[in-house]
Amino acid sequence: MGKVYPQEFRDKAVELYRLDEKTTVRDVAEDMGCSTEAVRNWVKQADIDEGRRDDGSSSSEKEEVSELRRRNRQLEKEVRILKAATAYFASQQL
Repeated sequence: MGKVYPQEFRDKAVELYRLDEKTTVRDVAEDMGCSTEAVRNWVKQADIDEGRRDDGSSSSEKEEVSELRRRNRQLEKEVRILKAATAYFASQQL
């Protein structure tokens, strides 16, 4: 996984890219000291979040999916514990 940049840094990169039509993603990446692909991804995500394009999931949708997956893992863990406890107590009844 690549370097994680603060949201303010990413927002500034998007802003710089959008500032002038002649500015390229490569120009912004070089000026800010990050990869071209990172800036390209940030611009794409900003466009999706702002409704400028619809070919991906918004940041809020990604956060929701992440939270649901975390919650699902927790529930699966709880089910395993309950099954083990049930089996234990059932064996104690005999």
